[in-house]
Amino acid sequence: MELTLEKELREQLEHLAPARQREVLAYVRALAAQAATNRAPQELSRFVGSIEAADLEAMSDVIDAGCEQVDLDEW
Repeated sequence: MELTLEKELREQLEHLAPARQREVLAYVRALAAQAATNRAPQELSRFVGSIEAADLEAMSDVIDAGCEQVDLDEW
């Protein structure tokens, strides 16, 4: 009889001390977080080219106009 992955994981975890179980949980959470960040570029790639060139140019102009300026009276 072949065990499913989930069932085998559960059985193996039962043999570990609580401290070791927490280590496994932390590891799994780290893997999940890493997987989430690795997916982001693929998920965002569908938006490539969706902003009109004129809008991009307008955004760039606003950024250029508002950045690298020092307000001497700010402090």
